[in-house]
Amino acid sequence: MADEAGKAGLGNGEDKEVQQLQDGSHNPLPTRGGGEEEEEAAGTLPAQSRSGEHVTDGSGETSQDKTEEQGGERREEEEEEEEEEEQDSDSMEDTVRYSLTEEAGDSDDRSGGEGGRRELRRRRRDRSRGRTSSSSDEEIEEDDEDEEEEEEDEQALDDWLDSEIKELGCPGWRAIPELRAREIGRGLPHFTPRACGARGLVQRFKLQGSLEKHSGCVNTLHFNSSGSRLASGSDDLKVIIWDWTRKRAVLEFETGHKSNVFQAKFLPHSGDSTLAMCARDGQIRLADLSATQRCKSTKKVAQHKGAAHKLALDPDSPCFFLSAGEDAVVFGIDLRLDRPATKLVVAKENDKKVGLYTIYVNPARTHEFAVGGRDQYVRIYDHRKINENENNGVLKKFCPQHLIASESKTNITCLVYSHDGTELLASYNDEDIYLFDTSHSDGAEYIKHYKGHRNNATVKGVNFYGPRDEFVVSGSDCGHVYLWEKNSARIVQFMEGDKGGVVNCLEPHPHLPVLATSGLDHDVKIWAPTAETPTGLRGLKEVMKKNKRERDEDSVRNGDQYDTQLLWFLMRHVRHRRPQRSRRGEAVGTEGDSDESWSSPDSSDEEETGPDQVQCMSS
Repeated sequence: MADEAGKAGLGNGEDKEVQQLQDGSHNPLPTRGGGEEEEEAAGTLPAQSRSGEHVTDGSGETSQDKTEEQGGERREEEEEEEEEEEQDSDSMEDTVRYSLTEEAGDSDDRSGGEGGRRELRRRRRDRSRGRTSSSSDEEIEEDDEDEEEEEEDEQALDDWLDSEIKELGCPGWRAIPELRAREIGRGLPHFTPRACGARGLVQRFKLQGSLEKHSGCVNTLHFNSSGSRLASGSDDLKVIIWDWTRKRAVLEFETGHKSNVFQAKFLPHSGDSTLAMCARDGQIRLADLSATQRCKSTKKVAQHKGAAHKLALDPDSPCFFLSAGEDAVVFGIDLRLDRPATKLVVAKENDKKVGLYTIYVNPARTHEFAVGGRDQYVRIYDHRKINENENNGVLKKFCPQHLIASESKTNITCLVYSHDGTELLASYNDEDIYLFDTSHSDGAEYIKHYKGHRNNATVKGVNFYGPRDEFVVSGSDCGHVYLWEKNSARIVQFMEGDKGGVVNCLEPHPHLPVLATSGLDHDVKIWAPTAETPTGLRGLKEVMKKNKRERDEDSVRNGDQYDTQLLWFLMRHVRHRRPQRSRRGEAVGTEGDSDESWSSPDSSDEEETGPDQVQCMSS
């Protein structure tokens, strides 16, 4: 009888186990003896069973018979439960569905959501990889390690963003006190420069409108000295002169170039009558403009063997400027000479030529100029004493130290001097923007560092903004315009520029708080500080995080530089073959051409793709 009573006690314990399994909680069952003792202690067994007596009810069945019947039913239920558990253990799908809902929710409740989200991501990744319950423990451990690394990277990225985006102190210029001081004549000569360089106005930049007439990407912008006219050049091979305040084109003309116009600039002190241009076809051309708003003609003055991206003006001379090309050559072009173009230097690193993307003249020491291109070095030359046998003619070289031994092939897409020539700003492709002190010795490290944008897709520009270069402005592959405060290197303005996705050109007005920008869109955008409230930098963190992540992903890929160079070589080869076919077909028609050529003997006719002189018609 004691054994039968024990079976009844065991049946009660097994019934609890079934109920626990159904509830989703599972605790190990006590041993038979332990369970019987516990139930006896709790008084759950009948007293008659404990004393070994039989108890009958009105039907004549004893408690022992009932106990045996109940024990049999419980054993059948347990066998059915075991079969269901075995069937469930073979089905990973049911387990996963349960985990995604119940287990993940419970985990979120217990650990603030991190554990559940991690498990959720792991299971989703397992399904995407086709894994089942038979996946090895090593794979699961690898997944956990990957998850931990991703979380660490994400945390590091958030820490970096928090360090870059911080609250700035109170601005040094305040509108109301400055306006009151101006009313009584105090500080009147300094009001406009201080206002144009004030952070409060920069943070209120707002789009004023667009100048629309080009049918291609706008690659260049340049205000004249008074700021009343704005010149723009485009892939449509045209240059347009704008009355930007009225959003009206006053002159439109064909440049004579046969490929993308990269730059067009008013020569200083020329009465806005002379415009210098360069393009992908390697030609340097000069446009003669009249006071009656028409273009008389354009004329070729130099020819590079590769694309010519930039021109550098001498701020004191209406007849001298420099050009740089991907053939590594720097031309000095003096319009007073019969043969204007003179080869000044060929940029080299050891014995290897370095193709050039950018050039700029020091405004304080106009005999000095800086170039940058297909390597990481900013090179400064003095054209009065260039000796290519000594250090390849270089006066100074600057480069961030971490890029000197870097395996990544960084290029300089643009550089510019400050207004007083004491600082030099350089933008690196898929890297950051660096500020150098030109008074430092050769090889000195940068003094400031500006980041958050992305410079990868195009040859992107960079510039100073403000009368005293208080800010640094750059476009980005994400389609935004960034402005950093120069001294603190903090982002103070963040504006959505081109819908096409890339902003390339940034041209500050020479006297007013106005900024012109352009890029892959076919228009020119004008910005001015007219917003009622300062910018909140909305969306900046997300865009910076995206730019940083894409740049890091691209940096680990190999072969990108090779592919870029191969594409450039193929395009150059196609361009070389095209003029040869056209010359063979037009040899008879060009015998009587009497157009004058200003090309220098140093220039190459290898990429000549058009007549030296073109008659222009007004728009």
